[in-house]
Amino acid sequence: MTTRSEPGHGRPDPGLDAIMSERRHLINLAYRLLGSLTEAEDAVQETYTRWYAMSRQEQDAIESPGAWLTTVASRVCLNVLGSARARRETYVGEWIPEPLPGRTEWISGRPGGAAVDPADRVTLDESVGLAFLVVLESMTPAERVAFILHDVFCHSFAEVAEIVGRTPAACRQLAASARRRVRAARPSATAAPRRTGVVSAFKEAWEAKDIDALIGLLDPDAVATADGGGLARSFLDPIEGGERIAHAWAGLADRRPDGMTLLERTVNGQPGLVAQQDGVIVTVLAFEVVGDRITHIWVVRNPEKLRRWTTG
Repeated sequence: MTTRSEPGHGRPDPGLDAIMSERRHLINLAYRLLGSLTEAEDAVQETYTRWYAMSRQEQDAIESPGAWLTTVASRVCLNVLGSARARRETYVGEWIPEPLPGRTEWISGRPGGAAVDPADRVTLDESVGLAFLVVLESMTPAERVAFILHDVFCHSFAEVAEIVGRTPAACRQLAASARRRVRAARPSATAAPRRTGVVSAFKEAWEAKDIDALIGLLDPDAVATADGGGLARSFLDPIEGGERIAHAWAGLADRRPDGMTLLERTVNGQPGLVAQQDGVIVTVLAFEVVGDRITHIWVVRNPEKLRRWTTG
């Protein structure tokens, strides 16, 4: 094992590699809790700062450093979630979780480059689908933490209770309430090849400005939500209804500037689209597909949420 100097103590730290090996787990946890990789990285950095603020004696007294890091990171995220609610009340337009590229796009915003540090990569499974993260946004901070820790990361309710400062029974109720929200909001899963086919067909119809084809691909009660954050032009209020969305997207195609191209990409592990302007990704679109119809489109244009797509 490589030994390096421990920050702040000036002597070798034989456990540094073991401590830093927890980083990927903490990033995965914090992203699911916060819906923002930028905030997740800040939360994990704060967690490590607290670890290295302790003396070596205090560190050595901790029986399970990994469990300690998870507990602290979860508490940091719980505090961030509380303050985030207030910030989002003043957010311009709708707030959508930060979308993440798939493995092949997780570098410099484009396929084909050098891979990033695996410790900084979020594992893209069902629990980070954008539709799932949007449901999490409807939960209270305590519900979200209890649900993610127990149902996604398999912590016991006794462990969850220590983190959120409630009894195990109360945490069980929080997780059950969150579970009901998820079940009510999430439709039956559509097979991945079918989802890919629907998104591909939507792209073709959009580029062809084929309103009838777009209507056929959209659920009559479909909703489109955009997030520009006041930093990029987008529609502020959700567009409701398949026909209205089809006409709006045909209008977008009419106004598409020169140099803009649409590409099929993986968004949070699901089929999606990106719009490139002169080679730079300026919009990411995620879809919820039920059967053969699109029920929701999320359009992220806030440049602060597209950094993973443009700079890696």
